[in-house]
Amino acid sequence: MNTRPASIDLTLEPFDNPRLANLCGPMNAHLRQVERRLGVEINNRGNRFSIIGEARSAEAAAAVLRDLYANAEEGALTASQVHLHLQESGVDRLLESPQEPATVEPVRTRRGKVRPRGRVQAEYVEAIRGSDLSFGIGPAGTGKTYLAVACAVEALEQDLVRRLVLVRPAVEAGERLGFLPGDLAQKVDPYLRPMYDALFETMGFEKVERLMERNVIEVAPLAYMRGRTLNDSFVILDEAQNTTVEQMKMFLTRIGFGSKAVVTGDVTQTDLPPNRTSGLRHVIEVLREVEGVRFAFFTARDVVRHPLVQRIVQAYESHEAA
Repeated sequence: MNTRPASIDLTLEPFDNPRLANLCGPMNAHLRQVERRLGVEINNRGNRFSIIGEARSAEAAAAVLRDLYANAEEGALTASQVHLHLQESGVDRLLESPQEPATVEPVRTRRGKVRPRGRVQAEYVEAIRGSDLSFGIGPAGTGKTYLAVACAVEALEQDLVRRLVLVRPAVEAGERLGFLPGDLAQKVDPYLRPMYDALFETMGFEKVERLMERNVIEVAPLAYMRGRTLNDSFVILDEAQNTTVEQMKMFLTRIGFGSKAVVTGDVTQTDLPPNRTSGLRHVIEVLREVEGVRFAFFTARDVVRHPLVQRIVQAYESHEAA
């Protein structure tokens, strides 16, 4: 199964700066809206656009941008117009898988099996198992972090790695954790809670506590990774949209022999200052053709939490558009 991202280069003609501004929206808000809906990344310079994502999603995004550019000739687009066009354009039918995904072995831990749900989750698990570096990109609730942790536990219990390293950028604290009370683990606990929850469910609370005491499971803010080399480790970088370009490069060059890394995040939900480029957004462009690196792109259609969560996500998208 190929999980290398497709890339489409699109040039919108005729070149017209006001029309391009109408298409992109204030602070590229309309482009971000298309990204969230279709699970792609869109970059542009003038009228030249680069769309990266799963092949069908990238093709759908290209078609949407062409149509919206034609509409933008008449004046500024609103978020609601973009939302309505996405609803009426038939992109949901285009994104539907024509057949059921190939069977993927469930993730096996001593506390039970974790079965991927849907085509993208199956591709994601296969990417994690089959490559040393994989990316899970998409909105909350799609199982990115949970499946990464489950695969990490499986690898540890099968003695494929010697330890787990959980990493997350602590943007909300400005990476300056010294003023917070407690030791390092306690300082970063709030930022790593989603990974802890997945660990407790797949390994059990007492075992996780024992392994953390023995440093088999290690937690670390991203800023503390500089200068290290991680051998025989399963490393998970969560919320990677909040890394800078420099931090992402630093993290990826920590990978040592016998190690596997999984990077998760949502390129449309960054907490970085407006003038900083997300390292996750940048790395998709940089590594899209690199052999041995694999990607899985999730959309709101892949949300696998309580059914109400998917409806809530869609309701928020509709409200923001209106």
